[in-house]
Amino acid sequence: MRIAVILLTLFLSNEVVADIYKFTDNDGRVYYTDEPRHSLYTRIIKTKAFRYSNSNQFTGKVHTYSGINKKRFADLIEQTANRYQVDAKLVHAVIQTESAYNSSALSPAGAVGLMQLMPGTARRFGVTDRNDPDQNVDGGTRYLKHLINMFNPNLDLAVAAYNAGENAVIKYNNSIPPYPETQNYVKQVLALYNQ
Repeated sequence: MRIAVILLTLFLSNEVVADIYKFTDNDGRVYYTDEPRHSLYTRIIKTKAFRYSNSNQFTGKVHTYSGINKKRFADLIEQTANRYQVDAKLVHAVIQTESAYNSSALSPAGAVGLMQLMPGTARRFGVTDRNDPDQNVDGGTRYLKHLINMFNPNLDLAVAAYNAGENAVIKYNNSIPPYPETQNYVKQVLALYNQ
């Protein structure tokens, strides 16, 4: 319901600035808001200020990362996926789930960029600037390839490890950790991958 209010505001206001956040609960229900109530919400849309003229003509644009930037980063993702022999569809699914193609995404936990790299993972895979899309996608794809090799042939575990870390997967006897966020994450990434 809140998303409808936000969208209505976009049409009725003279000037709007709002970020939209998404959360998927344990039952797979998806919630959207402009006021996240906990750290499990991730920003999926960032809007820039825009104005309507007196004649109600739209004079700016809403920036939706998952649409515009998917095209913007498609070649980079394809080339990087080919370089590390990872299915580009899987890299796209991870990026869509992690940041919705928002290269400046920042999670409450400190993950940054398209593939939401944490500082330790970035260092481990040679990323010196997590905000640089080229470095971010390169490091994230290398990490994903590492996890695919580690948990081969179980892609579910590789995806779970991307979210929770490989040590969490190992700790739970090579199974998806019992964390609701990770369980939902695996479902979402694999659903996107298998579309």
